[in-house]
Amino acid sequence: MSYLLFTTLFLAALAFAARPLLARRETAWPVETPDAHDDVARAVSSLRDLEFARAAGTIAPADHERLRGLLERGAFVHERETRSGPAPWRTLALASLLAGIAVVLVVIELPRAAGDRAPGEPITGTAVAAPTTAELETRAKASPRDVPTLLALAEAYVGEDRVTEAVVTYQAVLAIDKDSVPALNGIGFMLFRSGEMNGARIAADRVLALRPRDADALFLKGLIQYRAEDWRGAVDTWTIYLDVGEFHPGAAMVRPLYEDARKKAGL
Repeated sequence: MSYLLFTTLFLAALAFAARPLLARRETAWPVETPDAHDDVARAVSSLRDLEFARAAGTIAPADHERLRGLLERGAFVHERETRSGPAPWRTLALASLLAGIAVVLVVIELPRAAGDRAPGEPITGTAVAAPTTAELETRAKASPRDVPTLLALAEAYVGEDRVTEAVVTYQAVLAIDKDSVPALNGIGFMLFRSGEMNGARIAADRVLALRPRDADALFLKGLIQYRAEDWRGAVDTWTIYLDVGEFHPGAAMVRPLYEDARKKAGL
């Protein structure tokens, strides 16, 4: 409720503040500064024409007197200057007041909404706990072709350093989807950790055939080439990797190895 009130007050304050800027204003057409000499010249010319008309007999005496009076009275009457209205200080003051109230509400209500929380727990409630390895195993047994569950189970095995179970689970995924990039990358890393460089290289190359700029596969292939002292190959692979995987978790480790490989390759 407090967030709704804050949002309402904030939008109201914004609307009041922006209203004077968005209001349509009439802009007067620019008028030249009146010149007294021009007024005199026009008056004299008009009076002269009027006298010529009276002398020629083309205008009645009553009309002559009426028009002469109008010319004499209106010749030097100027339009009033238009003054700009005062600044909308009341609107700005009200908007500032509402914005201040909104800020106070945030300061007061946000700690109250946060309450007593454990570190890492979101304000809106308790974070959903990740399933345990046992729960994933139960799900995988119930749905043996559920690829997301199998991948999650394999990652859980990796986290517990259960290499054999992780490899078997990744293989189960590949039996369902032979082009599963997460499974190929996962089994490649497991084989690399086990010293099976040929199998790891095959897995990395398979991923790169499917996804040429996959950061995980480029990272792994570069490690394999570096381990095999294929310096130029490692440089070529890691050049692409550092381009596409700038924020990859292994980038910090690769950079010094990349520079070392460049030196050893004579680049």
